[in-house]
Amino acid sequence: MTAALSAIRDWGRRFGWKSLGFAISLAIAVIAFMALSSALKGVDFAEVLVAVQRTSPASIALSLALVAISYGSLTLYDRFALRILGRGDIPFRVAALASFTSFPIAHGTGAVLLVSSAIRYRIYARYGIGVADVARISFLTGLTFWLGNLTALGLSVLHEPDAISRIDRLAPVLNQSIAAAALLGIVFYIGWTWRGNRVCGRRGWSVPLPSGRNVFLQIGIGLIDLGAAALAMYVLIPEALDIGMARVMAVFIAATLLGFASHAPAGIGVFDATILIGLGGEHREQLLAVLLLFRLFYHLTPFVLALLLFGAVEARRAVGRRRLSGPG
Repeated sequence: MTAALSAIRDWGRRFGWKSLGFAISLAIAVIAFMALSSALKGVDFAEVLVAVQRTSPASIALSLALVAISYGSLTLYDRFALRILGRGDIPFRVAALASFTSFPIAHGTGAVLLVSSAIRYRIYARYGIGVADVARISFLTGLTFWLGNLTALGLSVLHEPDAISRIDRLAPVLNQSIAAAALLGIVFYIGWTWRGNRVCGRRGWSVPLPSGRNVFLQIGIGLIDLGAAALAMYVLIPEALDIGMARVMAVFIAATLLGFASHAPAGIGVFDATILIGLGGEHREQLLAVLLLFRLFYHLTPFVLALLLFGAVEARRAVGRRRLSGPG
């Protein structure tokens, strides 16, 4: 372990931490695609289509409703960040627009930080929010996402350690220990920020951290988002597969985190491989059908809607500018 940490530090000094991050993302993507290729060997894709067609309308409707709840909770990410920065005067509809457009488009392209920041700036600039404040909003929304993810992952792994062991090949008790350590870290963070006078960053750029009480609100927002998304997948899984909710939650969050870490558009390949390995068994065709439907409901449809919505907003603004400028 010491040698590994030393090698990481040497890489960071020689090539820079951005290069290290790129190398880690690339490694995750390559390993995941290899695992996905292996998991798809021998799959009867005709049977996959049959399994899609057999999915009950009630399950599809419930899954779509849960996806709507998940994306509805996304509107609270920006609203919360604006309140922490003292910009609660910005209308909720504006914060909702920024959240709903930036998250699906950024995740769908893989360039999360760059794209989400650019979209937020276009939406918030007319309200006097500059580049530095957009960076603060992005930081706080990211913090909300990670706090919710780590809390949900820690709790689910404590309850269902075998699910993650199928992915990382570690002993269940070791995964439980890691999950407990992560939860203790969150408890420590809550205590550290409890009085509300903590700041992240330096004099050139800094962002106030939410107080301990507000951290609970952050975690709650993240849990609603992730819980609804995981449930949207869970209700599509046939009862015959006998896959428990805790297992789905643990694997789903792990797949989401690995997808983000890979920087692949919508976590493609990485998310899918993690789901198939963590939940898979003999019924790969049925599970792949679930994945296809979930991808359609949770990733593709919101991505298209967000693009259309953001495009409509930009087109409306362009028309407004031409009218103001007059003929000419």
